Amino acid sequence: MTSPRTLPLFLGSEIYRGSSYGRWHPLRVPRVSTVMDLARAMDWLPEVQYRTSPRAKPKALRVWHTPAYIAALEQAERDQAVSGAVRERHGLGTVSNPIYPEMFRRPCTAAGASLLAGELLAGGGVIYHPGGGTHHGMPDRAGGFCYLNDPVLAMLSLRRAGARRIAYVDIDAHHADGVEAGFAGDPDTLLISVHEEKRWPFTGKLEEDGGGNCLNLPVPRDLNDSEMAHIREALILPAVAAFGADALVFQCGADAVAEDPLSRLTLSNNAHWDVLRGLMTLNAHRLLVLGGGGYNPWSVGRLWTGIWALLNGHDIPERVTPAAEEVLRALRWENARAGKAPPEHWFTTLRDTPRPGPVRAPVRDRVAHLRRRPAARGFIPREKLRIDMS
Repeated sequence: MTSPRTLPLFLGSEIYRGSSYGRWHPLRVPRVSTVMDLARAMDWLPEVQYRTSPRAKPKALRVWHTPAYIAALEQAERDQAVSGAVRERHGLGTVSNPIYPEMFRRPCTAAGASLLAGELLAGGGVIYHPGGGTHHGMPDRAGGFCYLNDPVLAMLSLRRAGARRIAYVDIDAHHADGVEAGFAGDPDTLLISVHEEKRWPFTGKLEEDGGGNCLNLPVPRDLNDSEMAHIREALILPAVAAFGADALVFQCGADAVAEDPLSRLTLSNNAHWDVLRGLMTLNAHRLLVLGGGGYNPWSVGRLWTGIWALLNGHDIPERVTPAAEEVLRALRWENARAGKAPPEHWFTTLRDTPRPGPVRAPVRDRVAHLRRRPAARGFIPREKLRIDMS
């Protein structure tokens, strides 16, 4: 029998259950709380594997975020308002990054879990933090629904806890611009981002290599499971294996699936699960899995619950338990057309029907282009780096 100390840990919090960005915001939907409820309803989340996420202290956030920004974020939650100058400088109080009651406490909880994850993984292991993955936050500014950048904080924590080489893989529909800002040019970090082309934040172009350690793969709309399998086998897994990371961070944003309203990609959740399966075969000493985007409550809950199942070696059944079905039937997606008449399988299954298709020339050509980069072969050429990491 596996010792409890070697079991994957799930970092969660009840703050996600009652917190919303607002009635019309894409993040009005329940996500982390749904995963917690589904995992328990499937009998996959015993208390020994659950840890309540701590709330990061302002001082801990300043390891990457500026003191002025942290102070402005705290003040915005207290006042429930910002001045025009703060909105302009820090991106707070916008349509994307609105004022809401927990706008400091909620991201601090995600950041606290990521900081804790680095410490807990000092001796190795697996941690799942679905509330993490806020990859657009910048040191002095909110962006793309992200007030803080917990992946950057997690990677800095991993580094402090002894990780020497970190590989970061991001398959969210949107480019990981904040993480690239944090680690571009670091010869001991490999960054891979697979994201939809011509979509916000409009960064991460194929030729943008961050000084040598970034593999950016913009993909065309309608990306299918077969194309993601090609990307996985021809680029992601060989590059991570060649890099020889002793810590692996996987951001599995759920907004690349077909039912998500904020992308035009057409993956099934099998594609995400298969990327994780492949990464798990690489036997990185430390594995941290984060959430990210995802704005359909059923597709996010089903996908991320399946991630937890895979991390624990559980088979994903053809039909969920009656208790899990109750969780899924209780979900609501207000002000969304798809929420008015959800298909029956959103209530009864975790696994999507696979969505295979042709591997189109743009996908093959872009993967082949990146495979020729030194970073794809495990070598980060220090002479190209834009920053001095010595």
